[in-house]
Amino acid sequence: MGRIPRIVKVIAETIRAKKGKDTLIMDMKGLTITDYFVLTTANSTTHAGAIMEEIEKKMKLRGYYPLGIEGVPFNHWIVMDYGDVIAHIFLEEFRELYDLEHLWFDAPKYGVEDDGEIGER
Repeated sequence: MGRIPRIVKVIAETIRAKKGKDTLIMDMKGLTITDYFVLTTANSTTHAGAIMEEIEKKMKLRGYYPLGIEGVPFNHWIVMDYGDVIAHIFLEEFRELYDLEHLWFDAPKYGVEDDGEIGER
């Protein structure tokens, strides 16, 4: 497993703390213009918004500001662009519909365990 950058870990830790489900890190280097996708599933639009707000807060504390945030106020699929890392917060039906995991099937994937450890999938 390659070294996961701190910015990715901060996003993954924040998602875990806010109870995002099925969080997946995808190494996109060489496949697209960004280095990493971080995907998670929220229970509701309110939950998705809470995850987004917490990521934005934690990242600002570390000096990272989003280049853009899309999907608000509907919160069905929120995309937070941090340049090298893009966080995707989905409602379950939208994650299944867009199926980024299979669209980018050749990207190395890492799961986030309940204890916060990141391991290959």
